[in-house]
Amino acid sequence: MSELFDPLLAPYDERRRAELVAAYMAVEHAAAPVPEVRFPALREPALRRTVAAMLALSGRTLVRGADRDWTSGYHDDVAAALAADPACVLPVEDRAVLTLVLVHSVAIPRATGTLGEDTWLSPYPAAADELRRRSQLPVGELEAALRRLRTAGLVTQVKAGGDEAGGYVPGPQFHRLTPGARRRLQEELILAAGPDSPLAAAIRARRRSNEEAS
Repeated sequence: MSELFDPLLAPYDERRRAELVAAYMAVEHAAAPVPEVRFPALREPALRRTVAAMLALSGRTLVRGADRDWTSGYHDDVAAALAADPACVLPVEDRAVLTLVLVHSVAIPRATGTLGEDTWLSPYPAAADELRRRSQLPVGELEAALRRLRTAGLVTQVKAGGDEAGGYVPGPQFHRLTPGARRRLQEELILAAGPDSPLAAAIRARRRSNEEAS
């Protein structure tokens, strides 16, 4: 393991160090959040704080799932800095296609009350035909954008089965959003899907108030 972690691991015996490293590797590299029951260093608050400190050394933080499971993601301040760097931003075509997937698989089902308010595990895939109808991109560019988004873990393709239509849903990277990042993204979806709605107006008013206060 990196010497960077030596000061954090030094107080522990060999077994505890192994548990901490195992938990760190799991939350950093597993595609989905890992259940804390499988990792002593995630179950025990003191050890979990050490895992969080290990992550913080690279700008990361622990992210808790809904079922006592954990993953990692960038700290909000680090994510904001990365978002301001053009080299870290998705191409505009990819952002447009990702927005379409999120609107059709998450925002619309949530607005109709068929999807929970704080989940990205959607059983309502955005159909490929719908994406082609709604996108202004040529089909080739749309499909290339979807391939790049799949590779990045930002969308997952759901195959059709039986009478079910296939399509695209948010990918595993959405598990790594912190609560603050989830809230901001939900607001952006509201602004994109219903820019003239009262809720969108309230979001814009709150943002203006926060900017004036700062």
